[in-house]
Amino acid sequence: MHPVFSRRSAVVLALTALASSWALAQKAPAVAAQAPWPTKPLKIVVSFPPGSSPDLTARTFSEPLSKALGQPVLVENKVGAGGNIGADAVAKARDDHTIGLMINGNMTIAKLINAAVPYDPQKDLAPLTLVGTSPLVLTAPLSQPGVSATADAREFMAAARSAGDKWSYGTPGVGTVGHIGTELLKARSGINPVHVPYAGYPQVATAMLGGQLQMALLPPALAQAQVKAGKLRAIGVTSAGRSALAPDVPSLSEAGIQGFELEIWNAFAAPATMPKHLQVRLATVLAEIARTPDVRAKLFQQGWQVAGTSPEGLANRIKADTATLGQIIAQRGIKAD
Repeated sequence: MHPVFSRRSAVVLALTALASSWALAQKAPAVAAQAPWPTKPLKIVVSFPPGSSPDLTARTFSEPLSKALGQPVLVENKVGAGGNIGADAVAKARDDHTIGLMINGNMTIAKLINAAVPYDPQKDLAPLTLVGTSPLVLTAPLSQPGVSATADAREFMAAARSAGDKWSYGTPGVGTVGHIGTELLKARSGINPVHVPYAGYPQVATAMLGGQLQMALLPPALAQAQVKAGKLRAIGVTSAGRSALAPDVPSLSEAGIQGFELEIWNAFAAPATMPKHLQVRLATVLAEIARTPDVRAKLFQQGWQVAGTSPEGLANRIKADTATLGQIIAQRGIKAD
C-alpha cells in the first residue's frame, strides 16, 4: 500500500474510534438514567400517628403505588413537632426510595414559625403532587350568650365583633393552619377572639361542647359529624365558594367577609436530592393514582377533594400559601412555643 494512503487510513481509523468513544460516553448518562428502579421497597414517611388523616391517605396510595412500581410500599410513622420530625426525615433521606405524605404547614410556613426547624421546605423538599384540598368549617356551640339560636353567618360574625376578646377560639396548636387561618379571619373580619391551643381537633370540639370555646375552625368531617348529631352549629366554610365536602354550609364570603380563603391540603414530596427523573416518574404515577375513581372516592370519604396536580402545580400552591400565611405570621408576630 502507498505510504500516503496508509497514513490516511490510520488517521481515519483513529478518528472513527475517537468518535465511537465519544458517542458511547454521551449515551452513558442515558443508560444510567434507565437503570432499574425501584430496586427495593419504597417508603412513605407520615409525620402523624396511625389512624390520622395523613396516615389514612398514605395507606390509600400504598397498594396502587406498589402495583405501579413493582415493589412493596411501606408506610412509616415518624411523629412529633407538628409533623416536622417526619418532614425532616424525608428531607435528609438519601436512599432514593423515601418520600413523604405532608400537610401544608410542613411544606410552607414551618420555617417562618420556628427558625430552629432543621429543614428548609423551599430548599430541601421536592414537590411531587398536591393530593387533596379541604376547607375548614367555622363551627360554634348551639347556644351561647349574645347569639340567637337562629343566627345566620352574618349575625354570628356581628356578635363575634361585639364580643371582642371576651370570646375564645381553639386550635390544635400554635402555628397550625387552624391557628394562622383564624388570625387571618380576624384580620379580614374585625373579630378578636383569644387563642386557646389544644392537643388536637377532637379536643377542640369537646371544649366547644363544654362551653369553654365560642368558635373554632374544624375539618369538615369532624364538623359535619357534630352538626348532624345536633351538638354544634356550622357557621361557614373557608373556601371561596361552597364545598362539596359540606354542601349545605355557606361560604364565609357569603357572610360578607371579603379576601378570605383558606384550605388545608396534603401532598407528596421527595428529598430535593432525589434524581430529577425519579421525581418526575413518581409525580406522574402518584397524580394518576389520585385521579382513579377508586382512590378519588376513598379520599373524598376521608374529607379530601382530589387535586392530583403536577409538581409545578404544587409548587405554585406552596408559593401562594406561604405568601398569604407568611404575611399574617409577620403581622401578628406568631412564633412556635
